[in-house]
Amino acid sequence: MARLTQADLADLNTTFEERTPAELLQWAKWIFGSRVYALSAMQKSGNVVCHMIHANKLDIGVLFVDTGVLFQETLTTRDRLASESGLEVATQITKPTIEEQTREMGVLYLDPDGQKKCCHMRKTEPLLDYADNFDALVGSLRRSDGGARGRCPILAVDPETNSVRINPLVNIDDDQLEAYIQEHNVFINPLHEQGFSTIGCNRCTTPVLPNEPKRAGRWRHLGPWSVYCGINPTDLAQDTETAVDLPQSVIDKMFGRETDFVI
Repeated sequence: MARLTQADLADLNTTFEERTPAELLQWAKWIFGSRVYALSAMQKSGNVVCHMIHANKLDIGVLFVDTGVLFQETLTTRDRLASESGLEVATQITKPTIEEQTREMGVLYLDPDGQKKCCHMRKTEPLLDYADNFDALVGSLRRSDGGARGRCPILAVDPETNSVRINPLVNIDDDQLEAYIQEHNVFINPLHEQGFSTIGCNRCTTPVLPNEPKRAGRWRHLGPWSVYCGINPTDLAQDTETAVDLPQSVIDKMFGRETDFVI
């Protein structure tokens, strides 16, 4: 195994700023092979990423975390994605159940510290249980989402899962996203048509008013200081010394030291 830091990715991130999402997805598949998954919560951007994977015949599996407190519409969207696209969807189910968690710990999501613990238990820990199966995760974060995501890199190291995060949509704005959805008839989670700009667990997600920020419906009861669940490391503070350990052959391939890949 060899060490890969966030600083090591600086030149690649600069180069990739001019690449299309499809090109970045092709690169991800070429570098990581069967050890790359698309992490999707079945929201609008995630459905676009999955459509691009299917349209480009990239054979990248989809990883979905079922927290046990998702909206039925989200589960239905997952099932429709699997049946209509043919993409393999691996579902990680959170343990314990929300009822077991509440009996043992109370209602965690009623205060900021409890929310962080609840999100880690119900979102991140199931992801960690599957981490031996991947070296990279494709996400759907976009800089136009604002907040911490306004500075989201295309490539980021994720020490907790010991993987590389790849965000091919970072430079896609809202208008471009909607245009892609309309042009390609991408089906989306029906909750988006019911006033939900972002969609998470049913306990902590509400619709938003037209004049509110996109993420106003997430943990509304906790106030503006709690706006991310933590499953995406780039939502949190990172430094350039953050690192992961990957096979030397994978790192060599990423930097063209073994075989060149031109996009």
